[in-house]
Amino acid sequence: MKLDWSQIDTVLLDMDGVLLDLHYDNHFWQHHVLQVYANKHGMPYDEVKTQFAPIFKAHAGTLNWYCVDFWSEQFGIDIMQHKAETAEKIGFRPTAETFLQTCQRQVNDLRLITNGHRKVLELKIEKTRLDQYFQEMICSHELGAAKESQIFWQQLHRSKGFDPDRTLFIDDSESVLDSAQRYGIGHLYSIAKPDSQKDRATISKFSMLDVLPS
Repeated sequence: MKLDWSQIDTVLLDMDGVLLDLHYDNHFWQHHVLQVYANKHGMPYDEVKTQFAPIFKAHAGTLNWYCVDFWSEQFGIDIMQHKAETAEKIGFRPTAETFLQTCQRQVNDLRLITNGHRKVLELKIEKTRLDQYFQEMICSHELGAAKESQIFWQQLHRSKGFDPDRTLFIDDSESVLDSAQRYGIGHLYSIAKPDSQKDRATISKFSMLDVLPS
């Protein structure tokens, strides 16, 4: 797929599942941290998974969901220590760096916008040098709301103006894309396979990219 760059002034990109392989995060939250807790408390893994399922559900889409300090308290462990110990799984998705280089050539306003915590972003920068591509890297915690909320988009616009109709936004989260659509973002795309190790659970209603375009 080719983008019509003449219609785009601003590019906003999600990090996990768009630029970086979501397998790292899925493995960590769906398996690793639960196993660590199970080992610590001498509990079966499945019992821990059942115990935390309603807690995960209660905080999905909120800043707590993306806050490593919150989950450190919930699990009683240093989440960032374990994030670092599993960091070998952090890596770019196919064509992501080529696409970023294209964005640098085509627009003057290129921003990373992530729900990920700044501590996690710093770890991923350390592993990938992702920061070399962006003028700004914005974490939702710093704007006081997750991307699922209209407050995020209002605060993002207030921090540095952009024309929503001439903005490209790529994300792998359906609820985040819905929020961006409500705000009026003109060019919206999802990702066909954000986790390299498994297929999406559901098909997006937005156009899904197999690889990032040029």
